[in-house]
Parts: sequence; C-alpha cells; structure tokens
Amino acid sequence: MSIFTQLVSELLGILATFVMVLPYLIGYVLLIMLTLGIWRIVRRFMTPKQDFGALKTVTFGDESAVTSNSAASVISIVLIFVLWGSFTGSRWLPSVLHMPGAFKGEAGFSYTIELPDGSTQDATVDVVVFGAGENPPKLLVDEGAQSAKNDGVAIQAYRNKLLKWDANDEFSRKDGAKIIAVDGQAIAPGGEVFVPNLRVAVTPKGTLNIEPDKGVQMEPIWLPAPEAVKDRLVEIATAGFKNFMLVEHLGYSLFRVVVGFFFGALVGIPLGYAMGLSDWFRGWFDPIVEFMRPVPPLALIPLVIIWAGIGEVGKIILLFLAALWIMAIAARAGVSGVRISKVHAAYSLGASKWQIMRYVIVPNSLPEIFTGARVAMGVCWGTVVAAELVAAEKGAGMMIMVASKFQQTDVVILGIILIGAIGFAIDMLMRWAEKVMVPWKGRG
Repeated sequence: MSIFTQLVSELLGILATFVMVLPYLIGYVLLIMLTLGIWRIVRRFMTPKQDFGALKTVTFGDESAVTSNSAASVISIVLIFVLWGSFTGSRWLPSVLHMPGAFKGEAGFSYTIELPDGSTQDATVDVVVFGAGENPPKLLVDEGAQSAKNDGVAIQAYRNKLLKWDANDEFSRKDGAKIIAVDGQAIAPGGEVFVPNLRVAVTPKGTLNIEPDKGVQMEPIWLPAPEAVKDRLVEIATAGFKNFMLVEHLGYSLFRVVVGFFFGALVGIPLGYAMGLSDWFRGWFDPIVEFMRPVPPLALIPLVIIWAGIGEVGKIILLFLAALWIMAIAARAGVSGVRISKVHAAYSLGASKWQIMRYVIVPNSLPEIFTGARVAMGVCWGTVVAAELVAAEKGAGMMIMVASKFQQTDVVILGIILIGAIGFAIDMLMRWAEKVMVPWKGRG
C-alpha cells in the first residue's frame, strides 16, 4: 500500500468518525440554542437590569460590553453532567432521563440448518444476557429429539459470544451441515441478521456470533457514571493511591509547576525586556527564542531525562523551559507595544531613562506579561502531567498513567477532572492578580 493510499484511507476513517459524531454535536448545539431561548423567556419576567451596561448597543469590538453570562455558565456545567449521567445510567438522574442501555434479560431465535442429504431442520437458541459482576446463569435447555439440537448461551452485557451450534448435533459442519437461515431470514457465511435485542452473524467458519443490543449508554469500562467517580474520589482522598494521599499527588504536581514557572518568569521577563529595548539583544536572542518557541516541551523530555535524570530537578528544568520562551515573548511584545507618544510625553516632561522604564515601559507592558503568564502557567500544568506520565512516583499524571494500565477509567476521569479544576483555579487566580496589579488594563 502506497503512502498516498494509506493517507486517503486514514482521512476516510477520520471522516467516517466525524460523520458518526456529527449528530451528537448538532444535538449539543440545539440544546445550547434551546436553553438560550428558555433563558431569554425567563429573563423577560424578571426585573430588567437598569444600569449603564444595559443601555449599551455596541458589542462588536467593545470588550467591556460582552461579559460572561453566569446563568449560561451554570446551565452549561449542569448540562454536561446531565449528559454524562444520561449516557451512563447514573443513579443521580431519574430513569426517564437515561439513554437506552444495554439489553439484559432473556431472548432467543431460531435457525435453520441444511443437512448433508439436502434436508432442513430448525433449532432454537435460548439467550440470557447478564450484567457485569453477576454470575452467569445456568441454562436448562431441552435439546429435542431431532438431529439438530436446541442450544442455550449466557452472554455478559456489552459482550458477544461464539456459539458452536453443531457441538451437540448429530451432524457437524465437518459433515457438510450448515446454517442457511436465522429466524426465517436467509443468511450465508459472513452475513448477519438482526432479531429482537440481538445481532446474529454467521462467521466464515460457519459458527454463530451472538451480540446483544448495546443500546446508547456507555459501558462503565469506557465511561463510568458520575457517582462512581465520586466514590473513587472519596476512596483516594481517605485511603490514598499507590502509597500516597491525594493531597500529596496534587501538591507535588502544583509544587513543580509553581517552581518551574517562577524560574521561567525570573529569566524570561528580563530577557524579553532586553530584546524589546536593545536591537543587539534582540538580534542575539531572537533566533534562539523563535527556534525554541515552536518546539513542544514534551519533545524535550527524553533529553532532560538524559541530562538531569527522572528526579525533581529534571521535571523543574522541563517546566522552566516550557515557561521561559512564552514569558520572554510576552515581555518583548509588551515592551514593543508601548505607544511611542507616551515615551515622548515623558521625555518632554524631563523624565530620565530609568524613570521612563519605571513609569512608562513597565506599567504598559504588564498586561502583555500577565497574558503570557496565564498561557505559560497553562502550558506548565499540561507539561507536568505529561512529564509525570513518563517517570514519577507522585503526581496527578502518575495517577492517570498507573490507572490506565489497570483500566481504572474512574481514576483516569477523576485525574482529568482534578487537573482541569486546578488549572481553571490557577487561571482565575492569575486573572484576579492581573485585575489587582494592573487595574489600568484596557484604559489606554
């Protein structure tokens, strides 16, 4: 297979996946529009907001006119958890909100075999589908007196099972017997038939592949219910995970991020100022910064491990490199973005170079630096998790890595939620610090 053919095949696979996901995306957009319409109707019956912001008519290009709608944020989060619970059959939701789940119970079908002499006989298959963690029931099947005996099979939900229908028959596939119909529908090897609650296929070797209806709900091993993740959170918070408490895992990850970001900012901000104020420094460091900027920090993990080992020093060096270039570029952009009219005004008032630096350059570059700091902190948080996936005894990434090896999906999802929540909290803290320390942002 040529590279072009392989790429086309991969693209077609991606397109097929997108087509499968598209109805869910459209449904989610429709839910957003529905909640927006309901909220607008509800808001009409509420006391109208009478302030300056309510009188604004211009929104495009006016940053202060468009703010985050708290109601939309709450509805969005609640809707995500409702969808999560709906597709996992959560006990926290009423059953009326549950998506159709996997079939459990009794089912069956008949099949027709053609004997070596050309005659046909019918037999039945009794199917019992049981849930995960339950013991498979014992089936008492009346095989009948004819040469084609009846069969029975127990299958766990979300699984399928091969049935050698001729194991108890007088004539086997080796003798030339074969299945020609299932529930009266003609079938050949490689074909399939859908009967109530079951999909029955005939394999190329002539056996039956029985697959119960999986419904729309996700199997717990792929996506556990919200309460399962909550129970795992309580368990890890009280008993720990891999000899360390949850607070220790998250604390070590946060410590690495803060230290790595601190040293990255400590070096990156002065470097950015030097590049923004001196053409010599910019010419010297610009190729280095622009070369390292697109290199993902994860690509440096093998090199850092070789140089500094798998201990804390190596992880902090990796985070330092992740933050360094972002902070340098942010500081350089902040200095370059200072309006020259402000510098001229300061000079006309008799300000010295250090006074211009103190009262003009630094205050006007701080908004860009804080924006870079938020980006750098997010990159560092994602990088430390990836670094812990490679080599660590403690940390959120280590939890996810170990849990994935043992298919503990609830721990993996718990780790993802905690990582996202802490990352969001860090970003909110950075926003608050920017609001307190740079109150003049956006005011010219």
